[in-house]
This record gives sequence, C-alpha cells and structure tokens, in this order.
Amino acid sequence: YYYIIYILMTPQNETKIKKIKYGLYLVSTPIGNLTDITLRAIDVLKNSEYILCEDTRVSKNLFDRYKIYSKLISYHKFNEKKNLEKIINILKTQKVVSLVSDAGTPAISDPGRILINECIKNKIEVYPIPGPSAVSTAVSISGFSNNYYFCGFFPEKEKEIKQLNSISNLNCSIVFFISAKKFNKIIKPLNLFFFNRDIVICREMSKFYEEYIRTKVVNLKPFEKTLKGELTIVISEKKESKNIS
Repeated sequence: YYYIIYILMTPQNETKIKKIKYGLYLVSTPIGNLTDITLRAIDVLKNSEYILCEDTRVSKNLFDRYKIYSKLISYHKFNEKKNLEKIINILKTQKVVSLVSDAGTPAISDPGRILINECIKNKIEVYPIPGPSAVSTAVSISGFSNNYYFCGFFPEKEKEIKQLNSISNLNCSIVFFISAKKFNKIIKPLNLFFFNRDIVICREMSKFYEEYIRTKVVNLKPFEKTLKGELTIVISEKKESKNIS
C-alpha cells in the first residue's frame, strides 16, 4: 500500500532512469564561466567512451573540475577529415561519443559539420545537448531586434568583405565573431556598410572582466591596447530616419 503511494507521488523522471543511447552527442560547454554547464552535459560527458575536443588542453580544465575521465581525441579543423574514418568506425561499434568545442555550442563556426553529415550518411544518430552559445547570449543583451542573422567570423579577405554589401541590406540584427586583436582592422568596413546602425561589442562574456561596449558604428574608435580572446559583435537592425516637415 505504501509502495503504491510512493510511486504515485514520485515524479516520473525520477522513477525512470534513462539510459544514454549510442551515437554522437554535440555537447555545449561554457563560453567562459565554468559553472555555466548543465547537469545533463556533465552526465553525457561522464558516460562518453570518447570525447572529441577542439583543443584537449582547453577542455581538460573543464573536465578536471567535474571529474570527467573519458578518453579524449583531438578533433579540430586541421585534422577533422583525417580522423573522420576513425571516428565513424568507433561510432559503428555502438559507442557513446561526444563532441565539444573550446567554448559554446559545437559546429557553430567550429569543426563538426563534416562529421555530422558523415553520421547522417551512415545512419548514426546525432543528439544535441543544448547549453551556452555566444551568439544567443550576445543577442539577448543587445536590446536590438530578436530577428538576427549570424555570419560567423567577420570576413578578412577583400573578396569576402564585398559580400557585406548584401548583408547590409538585411533589416535585422547581425552577429559576427572577431578575434579581439583584429578588431581595429574592421572598423573601416563596418563604417562602410553599417555606418547608420548601433553596435554592441561583447568581450569576456560570463567571465570576471566581462564588458559590453554600446555605441554607434559611426562613433567606433580603435582600441588603444591589444585585447586578447574573441569578441562577439551585434549590429542593430536598420534605423528608420524620421522625416522632419
């Protein structure tokens, strides 16, 4: 009698322990503050037989903190094609394999797309473990339109920069990643294509020295000292000009 009452009063997710299925897991990790990882992400990583890391040294800082001792495999843009067959063969033996980037959600301007497509081709299941993303985090605090276009890393080559002309016609928020040390070089093309918009520059998000610089693109000034790390910049939707009669 008491056992029946206990079962009825216990939430369903506590009475059923869900076994982790075989396949590839894309696990989101903190973009800065190591406590921003989800309980589910920790569970999946601990139960992974292999974890593919963009930089094993960076990932190890997180894994040591949460006592994650799975086998690590280096997986970055310079070796993703070379390691592809090896990883697929591991997955075919019904293993739980996770993919992490240095920070944030895997395969978003990071390695992973080639492996994901190969898994789909081989009918290997791919599961997302949602969590931190620099893109959505930056848009959420921008105050700009929640309709946004993510462009990845800001173009550097002259041919690629010309593509900004079509992007500048989009009437939504526009998000770029940019290496902090390269920011001063992009002020000119930003002014050329987005001079009439607002901008927020996000650096060290979720870390101790996090900073959000809000200004107009036309008022941008070079940083006096070289910054480290990666910036996420959000450009506002188009500003409607008011007719003065």
